[in-house]
Amino acid sequence: MKERLEALKHEAVEQLGKVADAIKLNDLRVKYLGKKGALTEILRGMGSLSTEERPVIGQVANDVRGAIEALIEQKQTEFQRLETEKRLAAEKVDVTLPGRKLKQGAIHPLNQVIQDIEDIFIGMGYKVADGPEVETDYYNFEAMNLPKNHPARDMQDSFYLTEELLMRTQTSPVQARTMEAMKGEVPIKVICPGRVYRRDDDDATHSFQFHQIEGLVVGKRIRMSDLKGTLLEFTRRMFGPNTQIRLRPSFFPFTEPSVEVDVTCVKCSGNGCRVCKQSGWLEILGSGMVHPRVLEMSGYDSEEYSGFAFGMGVERIAMLKYGVDDIRHFYSNDMRFLGQFARV
Repeated sequence: MKERLEALKHEAVEQLGKVADAIKLNDLRVKYLGKKGALTEILRGMGSLSTEERPVIGQVANDVRGAIEALIEQKQTEFQRLETEKRLAAEKVDVTLPGRKLKQGAIHPLNQVIQDIEDIFIGMGYKVADGPEVETDYYNFEAMNLPKNHPARDMQDSFYLTEELLMRTQTSPVQARTMEAMKGEVPIKVICPGRVYRRDDDDATHSFQFHQIEGLVVGKRIRMSDLKGTLLEFTRRMFGPNTQIRLRPSFFPFTEPSVEVDVTCVKCSGNGCRVCKQSGWLEILGSGMVHPRVLEMSGYDSEEYSGFAFGMGVERIAMLKYGVDDIRHFYSNDMRFLGQFARV
């Protein structure tokens, strides 16, 4: 039995000396030292040995086991070292290389336009006002001279939550709330940016949700010429110093008189092109003098005070400013599109 143990040791040392990877090393460990391994198989015959031989053979068996285990541990340490060196070589960083530029986020083009518009009007002395998107029928319609069953409500087919609550169809309710909060004080100069909701997504230039910015000025001796001068200053700051505007008669229940405002085409500068249908003009917003009834409902004497109001779609301004032909691009989250508007 002693000779078999010595032969097993010699065989194991020879095989372990040739092993080249951790998987094969584990296979050899099981082969020689496992529960069903070669060493266990030899030791099963110790029952046939005499009392004198057992301690001697037991000591030889322990020496063989210790030698094999020591060699296996040595090989494991070597393989771990080689694996660590291999991984370090693969993950080595060249500190002399220039740093990688991190991609930074940018403001969404619609938010950029909102900020630009706010900056323009704040520079003209306006304040920014805000209000709820879930609005009452009173502030959304009635306070804007649109009583129940008024036919002009059909132009703003709306998302109602209850009979008296709806998603606001315009930011005009903020004007009514502002006038009420001022309690007859003047002057009022505010713009009201925010999201509005209408069932209006028939083509590529409309969406059921969009952004609006409305403006309101109330004071003494406010005239239509003040409105025109304000809008001319705004459009020139937004589209360029040579921009011209024209006012066309229109109808809005909350203003009287009411006008649509056009600007010279941003593509052809008024010479006529496909974008403006050869007219040289592009519609941009609606406006007018605040209706006396709207002033009266908000606590202002229409004989003493007057004012003007205007409203524009932010998407409309952005499409004209950047030459975008489909409103859905602003909401597609396509980085190829949005990345064009990142400001360095």
